[in-house]
Amino acid sequence: MIHTDLCIIGAGPVGLFAVFEAGLLKMRCHLIDALPQIGGQLSEIYPQKPIYDIPGYPEVKAQDLVDNLMEQAKPFQPTFTLGERVDHLDKQEDGSYIVTTSDKTKVHAKVIVIAGGLGCFEPRKPVLTNLETYEGKGISYMVKNPETYRDKNIVIAGGGDSALDWTIFLAKVAKKVTLVHRNETFRGAPDSASKVFDLANRGKIDLILSANLKEVNGNGKLETVVLEDKYKQDLNIEADYLIPLFGLSPKLGPIADWGLSIDKNAIEVDTRDYSTGVERIYAIGDINTYPGKLKLILCGFHEAAIMMHSAFKYVYPDQKLSFKYTTVNGVNAF
Repeated sequence: MIHTDLCIIGAGPVGLFAVFEAGLLKMRCHLIDALPQIGGQLSEIYPQKPIYDIPGYPEVKAQDLVDNLMEQAKPFQPTFTLGERVDHLDKQEDGSYIVTTSDKTKVHAKVIVIAGGLGCFEPRKPVLTNLETYEGKGISYMVKNPETYRDKNIVIAGGGDSALDWTIFLAKVAKKVTLVHRNETFRGAPDSASKVFDLANRGKIDLILSANLKEVNGNGKLETVVLEDKYKQDLNIEADYLIPLFGLSPKLGPIADWGLSIDKNAIEVDTRDYSTGVERIYAIGDINTYPGKLKLILCGFHEAAIMMHSAFKYVYPDQKLSFKYTTVNGVNAF
């Protein structure tokens, strides 16, 4: 049995920052993640993706952000169980919980913090004939190493932040980047959309709007991508790689059976402290929902800071928070 103050489900950026916030309040954390490494989606799906909306970083690569968050949490000595899914949650007589994983690891914690991002997830795939034939042979749903695409012809499909950000980044790497979107406008950040239109106007990328993926063809590996434009005409694009970025399909998994209030695969929370309505269980980051919710990493950081001050009463029920300024292992704390 692993004993800790807080069991954090999810070792992504929000879960890692929660360790730091807990440490400032002298609370110990154990993190569980179904993925085999720390970092959540940032490390698993797009470690080299540039992120532009972290305060103090005009641009930071996803894996670098994870590494920095780990360094920030290091003084508080978090422990980890990786590559295991949380299966069961059993409430004890004193209000604490025992968490049991798919490999029967047991964690006893006074507070549960769900920071699982989108939960269990898989990429949304386009409906194309022969799609599976070319998966791993020119079709991929994430960019792990941008150097793979150096001097290659790439087709990116999508209209969200990932499609825009990777188009901007890979325009400096690939021989040719074609961005395809089914609409005339983008769902992603306006600044990123503006940069993409500017790249297209300067001839740095090909931008094809109001078009859909229709077919993929090749001989053993991907060679061409066929689009259908708004006039129902076919466009043949030479392509070494196709990267459909249509987002992820989230699944809460066993968490859905914990008696929490769920709305469209997200956990409803009280914005005063990001509690779930089930005592001693909180949800922070992309896995929660509330009016006005923005699925941004920096919003998850804010939620982690607020909820830790609420969780304190369960870890130290006989104490009140004090704000005497001190230093803990070289880290400024209260």
